[in-house]
Amino acid sequence: MSTNKMFGILALVATLFLGSFSMFIVYEWERAVLLQLGEIVRTDFKPGLHFKWPFINNVRKFDARILTLDVEPERFLTSEKKNVIVDSFVKWRIDDLTRFYTAVLGDEAQARQRLDQIIKDGMRGEFSKRSLTEVVSGERTQIMNVLTGSAAQQAKDLGISVIDVRIKRIDLPADVNSAVYRRMEAERTRVAKDFRSRGFEASERIRADADRQRQVILAEAYRDSEQVRGEGDAQAADIYAKAFSKNAEFYALYRSLNAYREAFGKQDLLVIEPDSEFFEYFKDGKGKN
Repeated sequence: MSTNKMFGILALVATLFLGSFSMFIVYEWERAVLLQLGEIVRTDFKPGLHFKWPFINNVRKFDARILTLDVEPERFLTSEKKNVIVDSFVKWRIDDLTRFYTAVLGDEAQARQRLDQIIKDGMRGEFSKRSLTEVVSGERTQIMNVLTGSAAQQAKDLGISVIDVRIKRIDLPADVNSAVYRRMEAERTRVAKDFRSRGFEASERIRADADRQRQVILAEAYRDSEQVRGEGDAQAADIYAKAFSKNAEFYALYRSLNAYREAFGKQDLLVIEPDSEFFEYFKDGKGKN
């Protein structure tokens, strides 16, 4: 291989080597800052291929998407001096790249730490103004809105834009939880007993009213039955009277026969005088037995 060809190959390799250090790519989800000997030169790079001076310029890339900071659960005091454990998260992203690099040297971990402290300081101030009931249920949305606005204002100094602050859950410490649960259980027991007593009172009232209605219905039914029975007996007596008045002698005979049938069909012992009216139809034509 000739010397010229050797130098040509070396020159090509050197050119490719220098070229690789002279180009950089910025993707759609990235933001880049161009540094020259540690100083910021440019930050407004659009997605695509860009060039720089090798060994003089340096490029730092950062995620331009919305990021999530999961804040470690922290204990705060309410206005009643009661402890609550708050678990929250923050949605944020890098807004001002120059300020971000200057404030935290482009260190995302340091930015998260600073933002975490901002959120916790804000929560400490907001929770200290409110009671336990207010922070648990009454004003949670208001607290999150205030925290978002306050954190967004303070995070501007870091070149960060805070999009949203959300409280995932608010818990009581374990020792307080057990006491609260006991109070809740006692309260629910009291309410249950109250419902049972009112139900028992209502049931007794309904039962008494039902018994009263039953007695009224039975009394009215007995009254109506006696009235109907009396009317029937009156009608039967009238019919019997009319029928028997047509032949009194036959009626007397008919009654006596029925009496004989009832008396002599049993094993009972009867002690009756022979000349009593009961044996009237056992006598002969002369009135003798």
